[in-house]
Amino acid sequence: MTSSNTILITGASRGIGLLAAKTLASRGHTVYAGMRDVTERNKDAAAELAAFAQGRIIPIALDVTDETACTSAVATIEAEAPIDVLINNAGVMPVGLTEAFTMQQAKDLFDVNVYGIMRMTRAVLGHMRSRKSGLIISLSSAAGRFGMPYFGLYCASKWAMEAYCESLHYELEPFGIESILVEPSGHGTDLVTTAPAPADTARVHDYGDLALGRDRLLGMFQGMFDQGDASTDAGNVATQIANLVDMSAPRPIRTQIGQDMGVSAVNAAVLPIQAQLIQGLKPVYTGGM
Repeated sequence: MTSSNTILITGASRGIGLLAAKTLASRGHTVYAGMRDVTERNKDAAAELAAFAQGRIIPIALDVTDETACTSAVATIEAEAPIDVLINNAGVMPVGLTEAFTMQQAKDLFDVNVYGIMRMTRAVLGHMRSRKSGLIISLSSAAGRFGMPYFGLYCASKWAMEAYCESLHYELEPFGIESILVEPSGHGTDLVTTAPAPADTARVHDYGDLALGRDRLLGMFQGMFDQGDASTDAGNVATQIANLVDMSAPRPIRTQIGQDMGVSAVNAAVLPIQAQLIQGLKPVYTGGM
C-alpha cells in the first residue's frame, strides 16, 4: 500500500461490509463504518469494529434511505479528513416469485439498492470533484449481469445500479475520480437467511408448486455455503475490495469475485462494444476535451 486512505463504507454492521472494514483497517486505512442504529440494534457490531485495529475503524450512524443522514455523515467525516474512498455496500436481496412482490416492496428495495447508492454518491462527489480525486466502489452482484428466476427484483435493482455507476465512470474520468463495480457471486453471508419473501401471498398461491422455488434456491445456496468451499468465503470479497483500494489507477470498471457463473464471459464480450460506443460519444460529451 502506498498511502493511507480515509474510507466510508455503508452497511458495515454485518457480512461483507463488516469484513471489508476490518480488512481495510488492518492495511492501515482509516475506515468510517456506516450503519443504522449504532447505539441500539447494531451497538455490538459498532463496539466490535471500534475495538479493532487500534481505533482505525470509527462507527458512524448512517441510513442510506435518509438523504439528510447521508449528507450529514459525509459532512461529519469531511470535517475530520477528506473522504478518499466511498464503498457502497449496503443492500437487500429479496428472493421469490417476481410477480408476488408488491409495489411497496419494490420501492423499498430500490430505496436501498439504487437510491441509496445515488444518495451516497451525490453526497461525496462535490468534495471529490473539488479535489479532482476519489474512488467509488459499488457492490453489485452476478445478478447485475443476468436475469434469474426468483431473483427478478434483485436483478432489476442491480442492473439499475450498474447502469448508474458505469455512466458515472465515464463522466467522472476528467475529474480523476473512478466509479467501479464489484460483482460477487454467492458468498456465505446472512443475505440468504434474511432474504425478504413476496408479500402478495394470494399471487404466490396462484403459482402452486412453483412457489417452492424460493426455498429450494435458498436451500441450495445455504447448502453450498455450509460445505465451506473457499470460493464462497465472504472474506474473499473483502480482500478484493481492499486490493482495489490499494491498486493504482486506472482500475477495471468491473471485478468479478467467486464462482464465475459466466459473468466474466459477459463482461469480456461487452467491453469492446461498450468501449467503441464510448469512444464515438467522447467528442460529444466532453466537448472535444
